[in-house]
Amino acid sequence: MEEHLPLIWAILIATAVFLYVCMDGFDLGLGILFPWFTHKDERDVMVNSVAPVWDGNETWLVLGGAGLLAVFPLAYATIFPALYMPLMLMLLALIFRGVSFEMRFKAHSERAQTWWDRAFSWGSYVAGFCQGIALGALVQGIRVENRAYAGGWWDWLSPFSLLTGLALLVGYGLLGACWLIWKSEGALAAKARHMARRLGVATLGFIALISLIMPFLQPAFFQRWFTLPWMVLASPVPILVAVLAWRFFRAIDATEVREAEAPRDPTGRGFRWRDGAPFLYVLGWFFLSYTGLGISLWPNIVPPGISIWEAAASPASQAFLLVGAAVLIPTILAYTGYTYWLFRGKVRVGEGYH
Repeated sequence: MEEHLPLIWAILIATAVFLYVCMDGFDLGLGILFPWFTHKDERDVMVNSVAPVWDGNETWLVLGGAGLLAVFPLAYATIFPALYMPLMLMLLALIFRGVSFEMRFKAHSERAQTWWDRAFSWGSYVAGFCQGIALGALVQGIRVENRAYAGGWWDWLSPFSLLTGLALLVGYGLLGACWLIWKSEGALAAKARHMARRLGVATLGFIALISLIMPFLQPAFFQRWFTLPWMVLASPVPILVAVLAWRFFRAIDATEVREAEAPRDPTGRGFRWRDGAPFLYVLGWFFLSYTGLGISLWPNIVPPGISIWEAAASPASQAFLLVGAAVLIPTILAYTGYTYWLFRGKVRVGEGYH
């Protein structure tokens, strides 16, 4: 059992990070889309659509970071010095946008609310971009000597990390647009559909470009994608991305048809689950991209040379923490699921949860 504990914890932490990307991704995406939605009523609906859930979404980021520190201390001690600048900027941006999120509701003038809206958008851009940079810097490899970070202050900054930062901004923007398709109606939903089509094409382009570059970053990556039997095992990932892309654009068109044909529900509870299909398909893209990343990195937690077993804490510590996780994670999932279900309706102008 002891030899399986690092694997169990690697799956739990990877799941927590993925859930954060999914849940906080559309939240950040709304802030990224703010410059294209200039009317106060539009922005109010956008913010109100995430008001009940936005702070809970970041729970998974805390869980992933705390789990890494407790269970894989060597990885934590190596990754954070290497990515100190983008990670600190990300945390400051998340704090900044959190304050602006709350303060925009309490602004006493239109001018003040405009500035808080700008702060919310700027924080979303910086947080999303820094997350993408950190991911790209991790993937391209971290220099380690004698079990400690041996790189320089600016190693995280490279053309590839800037590319992944830009790609994540576009992907988050797409998640935000699809969330609006699901949670809004009328002109706002129509505008979100138009943006989702464009952002969908851009996101697929970034997925393809990064997928072509990654195998050449490290020899192990090339082996996983272009040598047998790994190539056969990994081949379903790009095939499924193409299938979901086809389904995504069909789902966008279907939501437009339903919007035109369905009568307006005066109660506001006429929530159509099929309107969430584009959002779910995009989550599928994120999951498959995340799976491809896992295929490339496995079994390393700090590429190119520290595996999950080398970075793990003592088995006793892992087992002790696993007991707490067995209670904590189901609890978080339960209250998160209940919150999303409770606030499942459409959001309209002049209505909200704040």
